[in-house]
Amino acid sequence: MTPVILRSVHDVASLAAVADHFSDVWQTPRTTPPFPAELLHSLVHAGGAVHAAYADGRLAGAAVAVFGPDRQTYSLVAAAERGLGTRVKQAQRAWALERGARTMRWTFDPLVGRNARFNLVKLGAVGTEYLVDFYGPMSDGVNSGDESDRLTVTWDLTAPAPPYDPEHPHGPDDPADRAGAPVVATAPDGGPLAHRDGDRRVWCRVPEDIVKLRAADPVLALRWRYAVREVFTGAFAQGFTATGMSRDGWYTLTRTDNPEGDAV
Repeated sequence: MTPVILRSVHDVASLAAVADHFSDVWQTPRTTPPFPAELLHSLVHAGGAVHAAYADGRLAGAAVAVFGPDRQTYSLVAAAERGLGTRVKQAQRAWALERGARTMRWTFDPLVGRNARFNLVKLGAVGTEYLVDFYGPMSDGVNSGDESDRLTVTWDLTAPAPPYDPEHPHGPDDPADRAGAPVVATAPDGGPLAHRDGDRRVWCRVPEDIVKLRAADPVLALRWRYAVREVFTGAFAQGFTATGMSRDGWYTLTRTDNPEGDAV
């Protein structure tokens, strides 16, 4: 097993390496990184933290977090090689708890299903806010040509880690429940986009790989963006939150109250 070292970094050289890492992940020239080293240095000086993961001596992941109001923490960015994401987030969690925080928030592209599974299922965070075109136009190699909708997740840092269920590794929902609920929206590929079970649950599907789809057919990718946006904004306006993501790309949105109305 590859030895991994996780630590917070403060020196100029280490922060420059983190900036290069983010450039590589988001496919930008290293001369124009999404998070320049000078900015990272300022965030650390202001009381934030940059965590770095090293595997066999090379940088393999990093994350940046700052404090917000009421001792909440906010993760600005995180990117790690497969298998290291949980360790990077747990390092952020430990740093935040040591300073009295109880929650951490961050945003991600809701069309990226693998990130949704990681955030909602593996970490146990909850999608609490849908942000339409949050950043405006983006020019990196991953997001260019699309609108920058984001889903805010809130992570209870004091909650125990979700138990792993080998029979339901990506969430507790029974696919039969979803399949038995009425279809309330159609996806751009002609298949079902959303099912709804009365006032309790909404299921919404995302593309198998939005990054590949965006590169191959940006017009179709944008149609998916608008379709998923409509489902999420309608459901969130009625008090739903995103609580799960299945292996086959279906969000589960739930609510515990029972307001009137059932239109997505």
